[in-house]
Parts: sequence; C-alpha cells; structure tokens
Amino acid sequence: MAEMHTNLSAWAEKWPAPAKLNLMLRIIGRRADGYHLLQTVFQFIDLCDWITFHPICEDRVSLFRTLPGVAESDDLTVRAARLLKAETGYAGGVAIEVEKKLPMGGGLGGGSSDAATTLVALNHLWGLGLPIKRLMHLGLRLGADVPVFVFGQAAWGEGVGELLEPIRVPECWTVVIRPDCHVNTGEIFSDKNLTRDSKSIKMADFIAGQCQNDCLDVVGRRYKAVGEALIALSEFAQGRLTGTGACVFAQFNSEQSAKSAYQALAGKWQCYLVKGLNESPLYAKLRAVKNIS
Repeated sequence: MAEMHTNLSAWAEKWPAPAKLNLMLRIIGRRADGYHLLQTVFQFIDLCDWITFHPICEDRVSLFRTLPGVAESDDLTVRAARLLKAETGYAGGVAIEVEKKLPMGGGLGGGSSDAATTLVALNHLWGLGLPIKRLMHLGLRLGADVPVFVFGQAAWGEGVGELLEPIRVPECWTVVIRPDCHVNTGEIFSDKNLTRDSKSIKMADFIAGQCQNDCLDVVGRRYKAVGEALIALSEFAQGRLTGTGACVFAQFNSEQSAKSAYQALAGKWQCYLVKGLNESPLYAKLRAVKNIS
C-alpha cells in the first residue's frame, strides 16, 4: 500500500460537498464550439452531501455503493479521484462513500460539488500539495460547475462559469423548493427561444438588484411544475430559478420569516430551509482536518 500522508483520524472524517445557488444568470453570447458565455453569481448554502474516503490496499478507485442509474465509472467522485491519480502518479487506492442529501438534477450542483470535494480532500489526504488553481483546472475537465466548488468562495462567474472573482453577498436565510421534475440542461441551452444576447453587466449592477435568470422563460414553458413552485414561493418572497433548475428559491430578511414560509410550503412541496454561505464549508473542514493531521 502507498504511504499514507495523513493519520487515520483524518481519513475517518466526513467531508462536506455543499449545494450552490445561482443568484443571477445571464447568457451574453455563444462560443464557436457551442458553449454559452455566461455571467452568473454563485453562492453556497449549508445543504451538503457528505463524503468519506477510505484508504485501500489496492491501487484502484471504487465506490462503497453506486447511485441509482449511475455507473461507477461515470460517477463524478470516481472520475475526480482517477483524474487526480493520473495527473500526479499517486499509487494508492481509495473507496469513496457518498451520503447523498442534495437532490439529483435540481440545479444545485450536487455532482459537481462531490467532484470538487474529492479533489480537495484527496489532495490533502494523499499529501499531493497541488495548489487550488491547479485543482480548479482539473475540475473544469469534469464539468463547468466544478471549479467554483474548488474555489470555495461566493463568486462572480464569467466564461462558461469558470472565470471566477470573489464576491460578498448577504448570507440570507433561504427556502428552496425541489419541484417534481428533472430539467434537461442540454434541452434548455439548445432551445431556439433561449435568450443568448443579454447585455453584459458589472458586478455593481447585480448588487444594485439586476438578478435575472435568462433560462427562466424557457424552463417555465417546458416544465409546468417549476412555474407552479415559483407561484407558491411568490406568496412569501421573490421566487427565483437556480441555474436551469429544477430548483427554485426565495431569500428572506430573517430566519423567522424563512421558517414561516418553509412551514407553510413543506406540506405540499419538497422544501429545504437553508442559509447562504460566502465560504464553502469544505474549507472550514480542511482547516480542521489539517489541525489533526
């Protein structure tokens, strides 16, 4: 077995893979390869998947259990660990245990966040010492949303979402609704009616209140449940779509007002009462683990 670079207590830790919200999403153009050019704002929320990494004697990467409908070789945690091994030549193995709390296909970034947590955690546990920027570049090879989870800070994003600049936004109490539908992101971005020529704005414009999501009209037309969830939220606060959905959310000025809305909605909808975070809990965990390693 390859030398372990951290003690067993560090390996026993559960690592958070938080969800994100897109507080704004503008499509300002399209690249020659078909990818859309975006302006967006990412913020984390305190709803997380939890991942435990177990060192194994064999030189391989595996899962404790596969997710329904996802082959092990397609799982983003497995792909992330294998990519890290391939890039660094690390000879050890790992079994990855994922405790899913984030809804799949909801636009909260669960798979991308799981991949980012795998890159950051194994970089430490395997003693690889890769800088965050290198991990972000590796993450981009796995998906456009992976870099922001490696970045670990609320961010203004451009390009396909990988050009990131830190931003500080209010850490609001938030209610998230997961409608009973799965939005196909590819279908949304290929829809002929999708807005692709929004005017580029500045960070100050967003802070002043420009928070549109250019995918909303297309998603609302294709998925009735998303529109119904937004109507339900609008009784309490401004309902907004995260990414291409399906999840929608509303931010509140106080914990109590958010709780009241959550309690009123939870009987009909799959809801989450969460707190916005400008720093990913992944890095709080990394600091704590470094103190015990």
